[in-house]
Amino acid sequence: MKNGSVNVIVVIGAGSIGQAIARRISAGKHILLADLRQVNADAAAKVLSEAGFEVSTAIVDVSSRESVHSLIKKATSLGSITGLIHAAGVSPSQASPSTILKIDLYGTALVLEEFGNVIAHNGAGVIIASQSGHRLPALTPEQNKALATTPSDELLSLSMLQPDQIKDSLQAYQVSKRGNSLRVMAEAVRWGKRGARVNTISPGIIITPLAKDELSGPRGEGYRRMIEVSAAGRAGTPDEVAAVGALLMGPDGGFITGSDFLMDGGVTAAYWYGDLAPK
Repeated sequence: MKNGSVNVIVVIGAGSIGQAIARRISAGKHILLADLRQVNADAAAKVLSEAGFEVSTAIVDVSSRESVHSLIKKATSLGSITGLIHAAGVSPSQASPSTILKIDLYGTALVLEEFGNVIAHNGAGVIIASQSGHRLPALTPEQNKALATTPSDELLSLSMLQPDQIKDSLQAYQVSKRGNSLRVMAEAVRWGKRGARVNTISPGIIITPLAKDELSGPRGEGYRRMIEVSAAGRAGTPDEVAAVGALLMGPDGGFITGSDFLMDGGVTAAYWYGDLAPK
């Protein structure tokens, strides 16, 4: 098979959700698994290659343009980038507000920008956001536009993102995840000019190592309560997220771009209109 005819699926963040989506859409394609830690990429690559997939690995720091460039260079040397699954990020219990904004907000904007320059015709991307983005009160139209369209390298200088405005890690995370879905809507216009599509999925509590950190962390009680009062009454699984990811990245999702899919078992509904509603 000639290099140009190899379809490459780039997975950023070698965790459970990225892997689960990759398994659904990568038969006969080459998976490039990228993570900040080589050991994570290697562990995921072992599982996927033993399941019959062709896999390479790379290290990437999504908050570094140079690092994202290097990843794209490696991906394009393998073939044509037809898919992007961006599932890397840090949670409120794992990082400071400034780190969350740098990785979850700026890093995602950078990935969207850089991959939007190279994604193949008929290619598709899925960005993993979070139900947290739906927990934030409405922003002003000006704030929405700023998060969606400010050039990546100027994003962290926005007045709404300064320490006097962002009080804690949870708020930084909520703003970042709202920013991800807004950014994807704006980027979908640019990706569309290349004949490609991009969407966000905003999962609720999905049982992954990151969710287990949260469940056993300072916000654990709140997380357990969310599960308890949600319509589904349980946490979700990476495979359930992958089912939506496969729809969005496959031919059945051909009419869907610039959209955000909230899948949280009804937690957000309970937050705004049910037992989780702020008193």
